[in-house]
Amino acid sequence: MARYTGPKWKISRREGASVYGDEKWKKRPTLPGQHPTSMKRPSNYAIQLREKQKVKRMYGLLEKQFRGVYQKATAATGNTGTRLLQLLEMRLDNVVYRLGFAKTRNQARQMVTHAHVKVNDKKVNIPSYIVKVGDQIMIKGAEKKDNCVALIKLETKNAKVPLWLSRVSEGGEIKSVPTREMMDPTIKEQLIVEFYSR
Repeated sequence: MARYTGPKWKISRREGASVYGDEKWKKRPTLPGQHPTSMKRPSNYAIQLREKQKVKRMYGLLEKQFRGVYQKATAATGNTGTRLLQLLEMRLDNVVYRLGFAKTRNQARQMVTHAHVKVNDKKVNIPSYIVKVGDQIMIKGAEKKDNCVALIKLETKNAKVPLWLSRVSEGGEIKSVPTREMMDPTIKEQLIVEFYSR
């Protein structure tokens, strides 16, 4: 499975956002490279591309996977941009991250692939698995006090759980499909739709 293993601050600086959930990149908020300030005004295409790349990297997807999610969103009824974000938010690795059982989406992805997550009492090791309303998410080892998962849970206990999820000690439940107000306000999904509609 291909995944990005290079410098993470560089990506956050390039996108101008906390792609991997770390704010330390703001020590050097300029673009990466030898001459970061000698940039012309970006074109509409460049703005759309940067937004698409930012969202793709935030959720840890490759281009082919992201395009597949967009095509599913296009085929669904309703607003394409909102549906795209709903499909990304309801991925299993993202749900584990949003519940506060992982510090980053990459860590949540590793937990899922290593079979530490159960959905409705069945092991699921596919990070792209789309959860549904009413699904019960259980984390293996979340009840133990000397476990890595329990330590992460302690560190993220003040993390804000979105309204569409409810967290319990060993997991959580999907209460509803997230509305646009419940999702990241910094994402401009219309730019992504415009990018793929060219």
